Amino acid sequence: MNRGLILGVLAMATIVVASNILVQFLLGDWLTWGAFTYPFAFLVTDLMNRTYGVRQARKVVFFGFLVGVACSLIGTQIMLEYGPAVSLRIALASGTGFLLAQLSDVLVFDRLRRGRWWRAPLVSSLIGSSLDTVLFFSIAFAGAFIFLDPGQPNAWAREVMPMFGFGPAAPLWVSLALADFAVKMSLALVALGPYRLVIGRISPARA
Repeated sequence: MNRGLILGVLAMATIVVASNILVQFLLGDWLTWGAFTYPFAFLVTDLMNRTYGVRQARKVVFFGFLVGVACSLIGTQIMLEYGPAVSLRIALASGTGFLLAQLSDVLVFDRLRRGRWWRAPLVSSLIGSSLDTVLFFSIAFAGAFIFLDPGQPNAWAREVMPMFGFGPAAPLWVSLALADFAVKMSLALVALGPYRLVIGRISPARA
């Protein structure tokens, strides 16, 4: 395993572990602190893709997925007053969203890598973040997926209320999903800065 791949794996593992911990801490009514760390997983994937290609980027993604699974398994064994810290349904939602979103990011980035420097990371992150948000919040909280873990129906997330406290009525999980997506998009724009700095050090032939 080359040094770059090791750094990519360590960076992805750090982000996944940090996000799994920080998601337990609320920030206001609509977000958790994990919303501000997870989007940087797309930055790591894109840098690996640009620098080492699709194959190596997928290796980093799969390693991140395994770390996420390990975190979820640990979480299922931590019992809180309302049940396990991580339910089976949340674990499935998190793993599915991460894996499919990151693999989509790799594919889209590769298709756009010949264009302007910002297009591949921005478009791939937008598509990957959209997929992750839809998959995670629907699998974790929508009524259609209760069968995945009947013991954890998450009825609180389907309580109908004004969106963000003042908008049209919708299930609470919709407001949570939209807030999460807004953070992901904001950080996708912020991440263009460090992305540009890193690829600026790569030879033109590989960039």
